[in-house]
Amino acid sequence: MDEQEKRAGLLSGGQVSRREVLKKGLIGAAGLTVLPAVLAACNTAAATATPTASTAATASTGPTASSASVAPSTAALSGKVTFGSNLSDAVPKQALAAVVTAFTTANPGVTVTVNTVDHTTFQNQISSYLSATPEDVISWFSGFRMRAFVAQGFFTAIDDVWAGPMGALYTDAYKTACTADDGKLYMVPFDTYAWAVYYRPSVWAAKGYTIPTTLDAFKTLAAKMKTDNLVPIGLGDKDGWPAMGHFDIINLRENGYQFHVDLMAGKQKWTDPKVVQVFTVWKSLLPFYQTGAAGRIWQDASAGLLAKTTGMMLQPQVAETFAGSKDPADLADLDFFPWPNHGTQWDAEAALDAPIDGYMLTSKSPNLAADTAAAKAFLAFLGTGAAQIIYAKAEVADIAPAKDADASQYTALQKKQVAIIANAKKLTQFMDRDTNPNFAGANGMQGFLIDFLANPNQDLTAYLAKIQKFWDSLGS
Repeated sequence: MDEQEKRAGLLSGGQVSRREVLKKGLIGAAGLTVLPAVLAACNTAAATATPTASTAATASTGPTASSASVAPSTAALSGKVTFGSNLSDAVPKQALAAVVTAFTTANPGVTVTVNTVDHTTFQNQISSYLSATPEDVISWFSGFRMRAFVAQGFFTAIDDVWAGPMGALYTDAYKTACTADDGKLYMVPFDTYAWAVYYRPSVWAAKGYTIPTTLDAFKTLAAKMKTDNLVPIGLGDKDGWPAMGHFDIINLRENGYQFHVDLMAGKQKWTDPKVVQVFTVWKSLLPFYQTGAAGRIWQDASAGLLAKTTGMMLQPQVAETFAGSKDPADLADLDFFPWPNHGTQWDAEAALDAPIDGYMLTSKSPNLAADTAAAKAFLAFLGTGAAQIIYAKAEVADIAPAKDADASQYTALQKKQVAIIANAKKLTQFMDRDTNPNFAGANGMQGFLIDFLANPNQDLTAYLAKIQKFWDSLGS
C-alpha cells in the first residue's frame, strides 16, 4: 500500500462537513463589519492540460479553465504537490479539477496529485490524519478550527505567500481571519457563502406565498404550506452538522452576536436561560420541520425542494442540487431570503453564518521538504480571483473572496450572496468551526442536536446540563 492509499484509509472513519470574511474585524470572536468590493475583471487565457489520473475529476466534466485567467506562468518552477481535498460531491469535485488544470497549465513543470476523500470523513479523524502522513496542502476551515490545529503544530505558516501579489487581493479582515494566535498567517481563503432560506419562486407565486420578514409571519407561512401538503422546512441532519445552522441563526436573533460567540468559546454557559429560550423557540418551529431528519442526508432533503414537495430549506448547499439538475430552468427557479426577525433588539445586527473555506500547508507531510516551493506557488494561485471564479462558476451559491474575482461572471444567486453578506453587520463562521472541534463533533453538539430534534419535549434543563457537563469535561 503506497502512502496515498494509507492516508485515504486513515481518513475513512471520521466525519466532516464542507461548508462556508467579508467584513472588517475578527471572525467569530470579534465580528465583521465592512464588505470589500468584488473588483476588476480577469483576462481570459485557455488552460487545457489534463490533471493527473488521481486528481479530483477531469476538467472536461466541469467548468473550463478558460472561464478565468490563470496565474502568470512560472516556467522554471518544477516539482509536485500532494493535495488533500474533502470536496467529494460531484459539482465541487469537478470544479476543483478545473482549478488544478488551470494551475498545471500555467506551470507545466508541476504535478498536482489530488487525494479526494468523502466530505463526511475528516472531522472525527482529522487530528490523526494531520499528525500522521497528510498531503502537502489540504482544504480546511477558518475560525476556531484553523487556530486550534495550528496550536497543535499541524500547519506551516505561509506569511511569505501573503507577502507576494496574492496578499494585495484581500482586506485586513481576511488577513485577520487567516491569522493564528501566534500572529502568523496560515490559510489562503478560497470561497464563502451565507446561510439563508432557499425556496422556489414559481411554487410560491403559484400559491400566493410572500417572503416573511418576522418569525410570526414565518410560522404562519409554514402552517399554510402544511395545509397545502408541502413540507414547510426541509432538513437532513444525518451527517450531524446541518442542524447547527438552525441553532446558530435562532441564537443570533434571540441573544445577539456577542452572546453567541461567547457561548461557542465557553464564556457563557449552556445552562443560561438565554439558551433555554433558543431551544424553546426552535421547539415551536419543529412541527413544521421535515420528519426523520436524523436519518436523512441533506442531499435527500434538498431533493424535496427540487421536486417541489418542500417549501423552504435553510442551507446554501441546496444550490448544488439545483445546479446538478438536467433542467437548467430549475436553477433559474431558486432564490433565498434572510432568516426573519424575531422582534428582539438583535434583529438590527442582521447576523448570519458566512463561513470561509480555504487551503493550508500542512507541517507533517512526508513530501513537504521537497514540495514546499511548488506547494506555496499552488496556494498563491488558489488565492487569486482567477482560480476562485473557475470554482464559483460551478458552486453557484458561493462567492470568491479575492478582490480581483470577475463579478460579471456571477450568477444571480451569487450577486445576491454578496448583497446579503453586505447587509449583515455581524458574521459568524458556523458552529462546527467557531467552537472546540471536540465539542462540535459526533460525541458533542452533532449528537446533542440530533437528540433534541428526536426528543423536543424532553426536560430542557436536564438536556442543557448534559451539554454543559460535556463542555466542562473537555477542559476547554
